[in-house]
Amino acid sequence: MDKSREPRWLEGAQQHSWRALVIGTTLLMDRLDDDLRRGFNISLTEYEILVRLSERPERSIRMAQLADALAHSRSRVTHTIDRMEKAGYVVRGSTPEDGRGIVATMTDKGLELLAEAAPLHVEGVRSYLVDVADPADFAAVGRVMDAVSDQLIAGHPEMEIR
Repeated sequence: MDKSREPRWLEGAQQHSWRALVIGTTLLMDRLDDDLRRGFNISLTEYEILVRLSERPERSIRMAQLADALAHSRSRVTHTIDRMEKAGYVVRGSTPEDGRGIVATMTDKGLELLAEAAPLHVEGVRSYLVDVADPADFAAVGRVMDAVSDQLIAGHPEMEIR
């Protein structure tokens, strides 16, 4: 950033929207996480990992790809997978292609947990966000966040979200 240039400060309405996005996102994620912890003793991140694994062939994915797909650090995903492996929801192994990478695979117990937790999570997403927003506004939020993601990923190609 050019320190000799004056910052382009946000105007009143922009500042309001920015703060609403920050607090709304924080409160929403905290509530969804709390619901899953109270209902199933898993975090929102653990739930997202189960979802990602369920969508993959053989319910498996390389750990590095999983971290990229979640936009989390590899160390954070490793710690989360450690907890999930101890609980019996995933197992880790080496990649069949070259044996160098580590693959996380969802167990049947993990799939059962996902099937039980999904209705609570989806109901939370609906009641806390989807049903509160006008459909056109909700679609606009999706378009805006897609544009933000695309721009930020373009600056860091290693973060390609799948």
